[in-house]
Amino acid sequence: MKVLITGGAGFIGSNFIYYMQEKYPDYYIVCLDALTYAGNFETLEHAMKKSNFRFVKGNIADRESVFKLFEEEGFNIVINFAAESHVDRSIKDPEIFLKANVLGTQVLLDAAKEYGVDRFHQVSTDEVYGELPIDRPDLFFTEDTPLQCSSPYSASKASADLLTFSYYKTYKLPISISRCSNNYGPYHFPEKLIPLMITRALYEQPLPVYGDGNNVRDWLYVEDHCRAIDLIIHKGRVGEVYNVGGHNEKTNLEVVKLILKELNKPESLINFVADRPGHDLRYAIDPSKIQLELGWQPETLFSEGISKTIRWYLDNSKWWKSIVNGEYRQYYERMYKEK
Repeated sequence: MKVLITGGAGFIGSNFIYYMQEKYPDYYIVCLDALTYAGNFETLEHAMKKSNFRFVKGNIADRESVFKLFEEEGFNIVINFAAESHVDRSIKDPEIFLKANVLGTQVLLDAAKEYGVDRFHQVSTDEVYGELPIDRPDLFFTEDTPLQCSSPYSASKASADLLTFSYYKTYKLPISISRCSNNYGPYHFPEKLIPLMITRALYEQPLPVYGDGNNVRDWLYVEDHCRAIDLIIHKGRVGEVYNVGGHNEKTNLEVVKLILKELNKPESLINFVADRPGHDLRYAIDPSKIQLELGWQPETLFSEGISKTIRWYLDNSKWWKSIVNGEYRQYYERMYKEK
């Protein structure tokens, strides 16, 4: 079985590579990654030790190189993790999100169609559904919830989803799509909420929290997400969307305070900053479909997962320090100096 994993040097993609290598040691895995700011080649250090793993540096929007790779390898399965994914960055520069998330997905779909893959899986996000009201805890995103995007990032992901589905309807390409709630765990780039708060708290630096911190997110440990994708690509129905959520709803402020408590740091480090434009109030997923059809269940409670995540960052400081001491520090200053 030959598997292409795009964006595999990023957070969820790298965790999925390690998951697949452990569960399917006979699979031949190719990682295609452009190694942009959030892609870290060091993340794949242990994966590279496997003889049935190949890393290719390249952009999914580069049609010539993508088609050449498909011709060389003859992939059975393609899983597209590759994406620009940070909302703040999409607000600053929407164009790069359209190029990577829409045009890049189109190139992959064209190659998958041309070379006849058995399954093309598009990894999406619950952000394509927009937001839910905080005062209606009974409401959840289902696969039938209308798409109502709030940011250029979510709009680019929704566009990629619709494009993927169109290739199923028009060309009969065997596709599937998963829309997941917020992930957390090892190798998470330190611009996202949880790793940002962990790394800054360790230095006892101010922790920037948007608005009043009461925006709600549904958190899922990344390994649980990997298991869900595994089930979808091997047993999920072609042409279907599957929502993947953990029923671990927390306000951003709750998450930050829990991290500070775990690290024995004072809450006085919390620094409320001006809210970002179009900041969605609440995300919450109903995962009933994947539970009923494929038997998937989240296995990691948030209290357990956050402790494991904090421990990983404590034990792997070399990995994240090389990031926060480099280009990312300049980005951080640009994003928050005027807040």
